[in-house]
Amino acid sequence: MQLYNQYCNGMLIVALRFVKDTMEAEDIVQEAFIKAFSKLEQYKAEVSFGAWLKRIVINKCIDVLKSKRQRIVELEDYHLNVIEDNNDNDWTVDEGISVDDVKTAIEALPEKYKYVVLLYLMEGYDHKEISEILNITEIASRTQLSRGKQKLKDALKLKRNGTRS
Repeated sequence: MQLYNQYCNGMLIVALRFVKDTMEAEDIVQEAFIKAFSKLEQYKAEVSFGAWLKRIVINKCIDVLKSKRQRIVELEDYHLNVIEDNNDNDWTVDEGISVDDVKTAIEALPEKYKYVVLLYLMEGYDHKEISEILNITEIASRTQLSRGKQKLKDALKLKRNGTRS
């Protein structure tokens, strides 16, 4: 019960980033806890319990989204123009853009970019972890992140200026 109380609210916030319905997010968190407790012997303490549980929650969210036909578009490498973006850490936005503006802009991204941006920027996963979670290649993860970041910056610039520059 102590573990549940310690992690419940944080995991609900994570689930709500993916599914927008509170009741559905609560169901996902409950299922994630059930799975975590039933598979507790598989927990190897290589990462914190919270990180392990968060991964279960995110996987459950993605499963729910896939089952609702809100499938994540899986692109093969040959469908992508590979973008080598070494500026993964440059997420600066213009002054006057609020956190709510950024969250709204992320929500408006196409799904193939939104989930990579959420996993990278909000959840802190690297491209190897994102590729495993979304079942895409690391190259696809990097490319989708770069394109998502550009679309996000364009949307925020549009929000700031009212027109595209």
